[in-house]
Amino acid sequence: VSELQMDNAGIKRGIVIKDDWPGYSLDLFTYPEHYHEDIESVYIPHGVIMNRIERLASHIMDDFGNNNIMVLCVLKGGYKFCSDLVEFIKVLGRNSGKYLETRVEFIRLKSYLNDQSTEDLHIIGSRDLSFLRGKAIVDTGKTMKALLKHVETFEPKMVKVAGLLVKRVPNTTDALTDCKFLLSLTPQGFSVYL
Repeated sequence: VSELQMDNAGIKRGIVIKDDWPGYSLDLFTYPEHYHEDIESVYIPHGVIMNRIERLASHIMDDFGNNNIMVLCVLKGGYKFCSDLVEFIKVLGRNSGKYLETRVEFIRLKSYLNDQSTEDLHIIGSRDLSFLRGKAIVDTGKTMKALLKHVETFEPKMVKVAGLLVKRVPNTTDALTDCKFLLSLTPQGFSVYL
């Protein structure tokens, strides 16, 4: 495990988990019983995740200056991360005396038809995204490219992407280009945020 540094594009990166790293032993942690048969190891302990989310919130506040923030949370997978991130933004704002109005909108993305991935992205939950016009946005979600293309049609003032995990796959560099704030870069496989 190592920490990513800020690259030339100014992207604030998080923790890199090496492909061959086995993770921490499950004996070191408590976790919900219904996961006992499904979890092999812990890549990032909860306390580290929370600390990194707080750091992401700090970076976001620095980048957004005095602009209000519209957070577009992609459900269902992004809810917990989004909730924690927004809470840290609010707490940091209260503690610094720098109040940023933060509004959250929820959407769901559907790009599958009968278990097959399609080129079409369907946005469910918000019929009209025109409320984004002129707003500063933080997006958390996994189908970023298509969503960002759609969001840009509403002419937001600024768009930044925050991600909890980005998996190292052949197109990882494309995903990282869009992801301004990243908590962790992980190997391929299924990851659970508890």
